[in-house]
Amino acid sequence: MNPLLWPVRGCANGLGLAWWAKVQTEGPDVTYWYGPFLRRSTLERHLPAFLEDLSSESPGAIRHELLRTRRGEPFTEGDIGSD
Repeated sequence: MNPLLWPVRGCANGLGLAWWAKVQTEGPDVTYWYGPFLRRSTLERHLPAFLEDLSSESPGAIRHELLRTRRGEPFTEGDIGSD
């Protein structure tokens, strides 16, 4: 991601205009937020690599949806690594 666009992404996110992927896994039950992106097409182009990386952790199931929203931390929610 281009560091020069970080302030623009931050502003778009603050206004609720940024694109995010909400990715949910089962086994473990975790929600990941991937973004922000200024354009949906850019998110769609980068999302497969994120999903592939997540798949390498062998969750039971992965589903996602693309949302135009405002998002703050935490970017990961759920039961991760509780042994």
